[in-house]
Parts: sequence; structure tokens; C-alpha cells
Amino acid sequence: MFNEKDQLAVNALRALSIEQIEKANSGHPGLPMGAAPMAYALWAGHLNINPEDSNWINRDRFVLSAGHGSALLYSLLHLSGFDVTTEDLKNFRQMDSRTPGHPEVHFTDGVEATTGPLGQGFATAVGMAMAEEHLAALYNNEDQNIIDHYTYVLASDGDLMEGISYESASFAGKHELGKLVVLYDSNDISLDGDLDLSFVEDIQGRFEAQNWHYQRVEDGNDLNAISDAIQAAKENTNQPSLIEVKTVIGYGSSSQGTHTVHGAPLGSEDWEQVKEVYGWQSEAFEVPEEVGQTFNEKVKERGQKAYRQWAELFGQYQESNTDLADELMLAYEENDLPADYDSKLAYVAADTEPEATRASSSSIIQDLAEGIPYLWGGSADLASSNKTNIEIEDDFMPDNRAGRNIWFGVREHAMAAMMNGIALHGGSKVYGGTFFIFSDYLKPAVRIAAISQLPVTYVLTHDSVAVGEDGPTHEPIEQLATFRATPHLNVIRPADYNETLAAWKLAVQSKDKPTMLVLTRQGVPVLENTQSLAEEGVAKGAYVVSKANDKAEGLLIATGSEVSLAVEAQSLLKEKGHHVNVISMPSMELFEEQDEDYKESVLPSDITNRLTIEMGATYGWERYAGDSGASLGIDRFGKSAPGSEVVESFGFTPENVAEIYLKNLEK
Repeated sequence: MFNEKDQLAVNALRALSIEQIEKANSGHPGLPMGAAPMAYALWAGHLNINPEDSNWINRDRFVLSAGHGSALLYSLLHLSGFDVTTEDLKNFRQMDSRTPGHPEVHFTDGVEATTGPLGQGFATAVGMAMAEEHLAALYNNEDQNIIDHYTYVLASDGDLMEGISYESASFAGKHELGKLVVLYDSNDISLDGDLDLSFVEDIQGRFEAQNWHYQRVEDGNDLNAISDAIQAAKENTNQPSLIEVKTVIGYGSSSQGTHTVHGAPLGSEDWEQVKEVYGWQSEAFEVPEEVGQTFNEKVKERGQKAYRQWAELFGQYQESNTDLADELMLAYEENDLPADYDSKLAYVAADTEPEATRASSSSIIQDLAEGIPYLWGGSADLASSNKTNIEIEDDFMPDNRAGRNIWFGVREHAMAAMMNGIALHGGSKVYGGTFFIFSDYLKPAVRIAAISQLPVTYVLTHDSVAVGEDGPTHEPIEQLATFRATPHLNVIRPADYNETLAAWKLAVQSKDKPTMLVLTRQGVPVLENTQSLAEEGVAKGAYVVSKANDKAEGLLIATGSEVSLAVEAQSLLKEKGHHVNVISMPSMELFEEQDEDYKESVLPSDITNRLTIEMGATYGWERYAGDSGASLGIDRFGKSAPGSEVVESFGFTPENVAEIYLKNLEK
């Protein structure tokens, strides 16, 4: 199948990758030099992509989980005809270039996922494979498979050492994701030295135990053997596949096979030697004409042929299944919602029975699921507590890919990364739930979602020390401050049913930002005024939820369950002749996006008597309390006792709130 022209193309990939790194004097040459053959065998023999429509819904997805090898990916994209120019390659790792040090989705044409933190790409690809299966079940019919493609990963030893790879591989095996194929660059070297210093595993045994199809290619330069293994993987539709390809890191270098070639430029002397090994004679950033012809024929033209065949099929599908086709394109191309998605949603009156905001979220999810047929999600083995199940729907399982309830299992980190993959694939809206304290496990994937501008939704319940008996290990303290400090992440802690509804609407309407819903375990009342104020108030991040009866002398600023506490304290202060406004601030980030006039209307600069109230770390609240204000929070770990007792022990009572306000006023 492959010949000398293909070998020349492989060496062109190696050379372009090395030249990027040498010019930048920064980068990781080892992986491109060793893994170029497997990447080429995949791209030239199997990968269906269309560089002229890089967003084609039915393209195969390729995720470079070993993101440090980005120079190889940029070389592949450049030679395959994507909008990655020679100048882009020359600007590798430079300021404002389109070829950053690690791949960034939505930034470089053809890059499918932001990778670099090891293991993230692996788990993200599992999510992509899930999305392919789910959309195929929703939209394909017996004669028209309009969603029918593969997800491929190039992973390193480091990827497989990260815990997230175990979590996501376990999920993929359970769910028989047969269209997921992982090429494992097995070179027995990690950054610090030989792999056996830190890693001794039977990879075959591990993945077969997780219900994966395993193959091994002994010679990482054997294009035909690699291609045959990929074909065999594709033919196994009941298991995800791992192909262990034995490679030599830095192949051709005087330091090949050692960790010294992992993450530093070769240097001019070694690069000259490598050229001799490869037989490479072209000038820097130039490739022989026949290499361009080879990539054009084997990658671009083959992909365009597949695209034309699909386009014809989809045209027929649009004629015979107009509504479904329109729904799919609305979700995929526009990342939008049906016009009447919220027809069953309604804000409620203040005399509505109190309930936990996790329970409010549950009822809202039911109505959203009816209005958004492509909304799906689940929980990390906590659905009964997070209340995330869509009650009228079945479970996503190997025998029911159309199911909309995902059983992520106790795999919080993988859950968040798989959600990223589902969002990156496109065509649906996804959410995932766990206890707020376990958001610590989500953090790396949440950060990638924020960088990647992915509109995923986290449903995080049991949001404070009111959890009670489970004690400090299960009571979040610093988590709100941590996630509020994360750029481009919208953290919303709603106060009641109405704020929860407004928050959910913002979450599903989002097209480019993840949303974190932080919800209570304990019941909270529906507040006066939120029925009419919550929609706009939550969208703006903060608002006056309860005005003083007279001219306000001070402000009580609170979030979540503490807003109702502030309203009670407001009444006590009024009895003592002190009039204050109560501010609900469900989202600091949204509030900071507002103009100065609006901010001034909520937090007048001439009112300096302020008290912030939140059952979490006070860090960050100083900007709203001001120099003359005070903060009631918790800057220590929690306690194990009935929730109401724990809350009271930390001073979250109306009487204590009023007392702190008055003491601060007297200062």
C-alpha cells in the first residue's frame, strides 16, 4: 500500500516539525520524529477530513492527546491543505501566532481539541465518540447514516499514566465505543528518563481488562503494519481499540531513544546528522513537490470524495426528514436552541413551598429536556442526590445509544473531560453533576472547557457546610473562590427556584462559555420579587432583591441560601431603625461584565456600610465589602454535625448577621 513516496512524506513531516522547533528554539522534537509514521499512516490511509470544510459534521476526529507534539500536528495540517501556512509554521510558539506551543481548538484551523495537560485529550476523545454514537441514534435511519465516523487519538506514555485515562478508558470499554481508536506512541521514555523508573504495567492486560481491543505493532516505522492495525480496529465495532506502536523517540537523532530529545531543540549539529539519516535535502520549510502531491491525493482528495458522497446523502435526508435535518443543523451549525424551548418553564410566586435548589434544578431539567431534544447528561454516580436524571428518558447504553441519561460512574475528572468532547463534537447540549466538594476532581477539565469556550453545564450540589454530618471532607469552603478566579467560567449560585431557573436558561443559551450551577442540599424559600426580577437580575450577576423601606444606609450582599438569611436580617435591622438593601449576587463574573452605571445602581459607592454573607471562604469578597465593610464567611474547614447546627455554629443566623452589621457600623 505504501511506497517510497510515502516514506518521503513521512520525512517531510519530521523535517517540518524539527524546523519549527529549531527556529523557535523551543519545543518537543522527540514525538514528531518517532510518531510521524503512525500519524501519516492514519491520515493518508484512513482519516476522512475535508480541509475546505474543516467543520464538516461527519468528518473523522483526530485528537493529539500528547499535545506537546504540536509541531507534528501543524505539519500534518499544513501539508493536508488546512489554513496553516508556511509562515504559521515559521511562527511556531511566537506571540499571537496561529501555531501555539500546545494545540488550541478554535484557534488553529483543523485542531479538534485543546490538549497538552496529559490524559485530557484521551478522555475528550471518549466524549467525541459518545457524541457520534448518540447523534447517530437520534438522526440516522435505516437507509441514511448521516452520522457515521471515527474518533482517533495519538497518545503517549504520559497520557496513559494519568489517572484520567484509566477513568475514561473504563467508561469507553463499558460502553463499547467501537469507533474510538487510540494509537499509543510506546517509546519507553518519559520526560525525566526511562519509563521503567515510574511505570511498569501490562498495557495489553490493562486495556483488555477494560474491554478494549488491543493490538501491537513492533516496528513504528512500518507504515503497512500500522495501517493494517488501524483497519482491524475499525472492523471491531463492539470495542474501542488501542494500538500500541513501538517507536523510537527522536528517531534519527544522536540522542534517539533517550529523554534528552523529548523537550528541547536538537541543535544545528544534530539536525544535520538527522538529515543524513532521513536523506533530507530540502531547504528549511520547503518540501519536494511530490510530497504535496502525495498529501493532496491521499488526504485531501480522498477526504473530499467522502465529503461529496455524504453531501449527496444529506441532501436526500433533508428532503425526506426535513424537521430532523433542521434540528440537527440548528444544534450543530448554530449551537442554538429551538425557538420554543422554554415554553414549559415558568417563574413561581413567593408562596411556593420551599425546596432545595437541587430539587428546583431537577424539575427545570425535566422541562428543558422536553424543549431541547438534544439535551442530555448525567452524574458521577450521584444522580439520586444531584437529581440530574431526565425522568421520561432512558439511559445511554450500548443497546440504547439514544438514551439521554449518562451513567458516568465515579469518574468526576473523566466526566468533565468527556463533556468537553461531547461539546467539541457538536450537535447537542450536555451537563454533568456531582457534589460541589468533588469539583476539585473536575478542575483540570473545567479549565480546558473555559480555555476552549465550551458551553457545558456543571450541576454541583451540596454547596456548603449545611451538608452537615458528612463533615469537613464533604463541605466545600474554598471552591467558590477557586472557580470564580477561573477566567471565562460563569459560576452561578442561585438563591431560590426562580434564580435557579434563570441560571439554567443562561447555561443552555450559552454558546461559548461553561456554566457552573452551585446548588443547595437544604430547602430555601422562594423570595419576594424574584418571580419578576430573577431573569434580568441573574443575567446581570447581581441585583437588589429586597429594597429598604426607607433610604438605605447599608447593604447586605449574599448568594445562594444566604440571601434568604440576609432578608431575615434585614427585617431585624429595620426593627432597630437601620434600613438596608439586600443584594443577591449569584454570579460575580456576570456582574463584572456590566457597565459602571449598572454596578453603581446595585452597589452605590456612597453606601460604605456593607456586609457580605456566604458560607464559604471570604477570599474575593473584599472587592464588594470595601474598606469599610465586613464579610461573614468561613475561612477554616467545616464540622461534622447536623447541618442546621453546623450552620448556626459558624454564625449564619439572622441575629448574628444583624449583630455583625451593627458592630461594623459602629467602628
